[in-house]
Amino acid sequence: MENKFTVWLDNKKNNIYENSLIDTSDLVSFLDNVKSIIFPGYLEYFNDISEFFENKVNNIKQLLTKLITNVEQIEKCKLEKNKIITEFLNCIPEIDDLLKTDIDALFEGDPAAKSKTEIILCYPGLQAIVVHRIAHSLHLLGIPILPRALSEYAHSKTGIDIHPASTIGKYFFIDHGTGIVIGETCVIGEHVKIYQGVTLGALSLREGQKLKGTKRHPTIMDNVTIYSGASIFGGETIIGENTTIGSSAFITSSVESNMIVTIQGQKKKHLK
Repeated sequence: MENKFTVWLDNKKNNIYENSLIDTSDLVSFLDNVKSIIFPGYLEYFNDISEFFENKVNNIKQLLTKLITNVEQIEKCKLEKNKIITEFLNCIPEIDDLLKTDIDALFEGDPAAKSKTEIILCYPGLQAIVVHRIAHSLHLLGIPILPRALSEYAHSKTGIDIHPASTIGKYFFIDHGTGIVIGETCVIGEHVKIYQGVTLGALSLREGQKLKGTKRHPTIMDNVTIYSGASIFGGETIIGENTTIGSSAFITSSVESNMIVTIQGQKKKHLK
């Protein structure tokens, strides 16, 4: 006589998701090959630069084809793989240009940095930014799941959680980084510095899916510094340019430009 569990188990056998996983090794290999052509010579040695680049581009094409195929199987959709791959390759020079500014920001802003090589090889903040720049490009190309898988991989390695849909300007500086959260609809300007434990999040999400597509996370204007443990919430919250947010501040409304905000909620103008 069949019991409830046996019936449930039979139903599970008939409804297993097929090919529903994105292989982590493919994900990591894809990232490594993209990073290899952005930072040639940092991850591995080569004798012939032209052959090296050709090999890496071919690897990226093969891995991205496989990853997009996985996404198609998971989402039960059809994507224009060749077009997406061509467009992503065309995005790499722009990603490279952005990352050069990020490395400059880290080097100029951190007196502990001995060299840009040290930043490229050792800084978890840069590693999270590298993955975000790549994942954001794929997000803009309309690929589901894969950009988020990349960002969650970076999250697991660095403790820094940046949603791939968030928009981040040039010269982005993350110091230490552990515990940083940057939400999906967050917009960050240029020359922004963020320290460990900062949350750029949404207010109450009790309405859940009804909020999809709305601006839920804050906007951070140019030349803002946000110190450790600060939390800034809300899609209508704008932190004005040249503003400093002190450690552990809790902010749910906009702050005008050229201000210093302390944990006590006090605001004062920057001294010139």
